[in-house]
Amino acid sequence: MAVMFVGFTAKAQTPGLKIGYTNTEYVLSLLPAAKQIQTELTDYNEQLTKQLKSKETTLQTKIAAYQKEAGTMTELIRKDKEREIQGLESSLRQFQQEAQTSFTAKQQNLLSPVLEKIQGAIKTVAEENNFTHILNSGSNGMDVLLFAKEEFDISNLVLAKLGVEAPTSSN
Repeated sequence: MAVMFVGFTAKAQTPGLKIGYTNTEYVLSLLPAAKQIQTELTDYNEQLTKQLKSKETTLQTKIAAYQKEAGTMTELIRKDKEREIQGLESSLRQFQQEAQTSFTAKQQNLLSPVLEKIQGAIKTVAEENNFTHILNSGSNGMDVLLFAKEEFDISNLVLAKLGVEAPTSSN
């Protein structure tokens, strides 16, 4: 009997489980900083794309000239032109890889402070409302929330904590 009483007392003292959820993509999309970040990323991507197209055009021009004149070139000149074209192809591939890496780094650099701010607001809302766990919903194929009552969605509370008014329609 004493063992059952100790077990019951320990269970009674354990705080209840309270799980909430939010959609961080939804929250991010409503922040004013998100629009500025998107504009910066779009501009940066356009710069990279313009440079890439320029390199591609240069390569295509060299290939066309080579194909047109290949029959009249000496062996030495043909090999030199082939090396030049191979070098341009290699440079183009390297630029593509570096551009992708650079874009990803810029995206992460711009988003990190905003995501940290969102995370801080989530933590504050969770603590203020005595949630023991907060899950993320709506994450493009990585949704960990299969079902939840809408009353446990803290997205609008997080937005309010960030000083953003949530739209009146449902997220």
